[in-house]
Amino acid sequence: MAKKGLGKGLESIIPISSIQDRSYVMEVEIEQLTPNLYQPRQAFDQEKMNELKESIRAHGIIQPIIVRESAQGYEIVAGERRLRAAQELGMKTIPVIIRQFNNLKTLEVALVENIQREDLNPIEQAFAFKRLVEEFKLTHQELAAITGKSRSFITNTLRLLNLDEWVREKIASGKITSGHGKVLLGIEEKQIQKEFGQKIMEQELSVRDSERLVERWLKIKDKKFSYNKSKIQYYPEIEKKLRTKLGTRVNVKFSGKKGKITIEFYSSDDLNRISGFILN
Repeated sequence: MAKKGLGKGLESIIPISSIQDRSYVMEVEIEQLTPNLYQPRQAFDQEKMNELKESIRAHGIIQPIIVRESAQGYEIVAGERRLRAAQELGMKTIPVIIRQFNNLKTLEVALVENIQREDLNPIEQAFAFKRLVEEFKLTHQELAAITGKSRSFITNTLRLLNLDEWVREKIASGKITSGHGKVLLGIEEKQIQKEFGQKIMEQELSVRDSERLVERWLKIKDKKFSYNKSKIQYYPEIEKKLRTKLGTRVNVKFSGKKGKITIEFYSSDDLNRISGFILN
């Protein structure tokens, strides 16, 4: 059962044999523990916390938390929610496993634990991915290997950070989905993204309905600012197929004399991914 609870991604970072070996487990006073500076999760669901507390009250802490040594005592690597629950229950000590992790490995473990347990909202995931890319120079492919996600998932999640801040907040709070966010990325203007986000919430639009709405708006916008709008032909079905195939926004226009296909990309990894589809 312990093996299942950890998840494939976390087990690859913390060998299950080490956790099962009781010589690695010790009781530490909670006062000696400090929060994880690399914790990707910003919000803790109170209902889930209450459920965890009831479980700990009935069965104790079955799975020790992972820590590393620090100047103040020990820093949490994975298991902050268990620590918070123990604190709220008034416990004085907690079982821990001490590991020797550098900053990168600490963030990796914290990220994988939260993703495997689906504890991070899409925006928290995106910021964690961004930190790994910028601070530790990891590629999207390396991130995919660490988290067990696809490279396209990593790229599309990072793209959510290009959205208007109001839209990001609504995705983080679950008012609209990351799928809606991907649709809104087709709109360059942040204020328009927000207006469409409000409409999605007010009318409770599905992702597909939102996609149709944005597509219609983009067509009107493109025609409005085209010098030869009466001559330009559009190919929404072809755009849709290319967008599905390449995983990014694609525009196809034809004036009667010449045409243009515009394929958007958002990073060098994204460009390599798209070119792989085209060239292979």
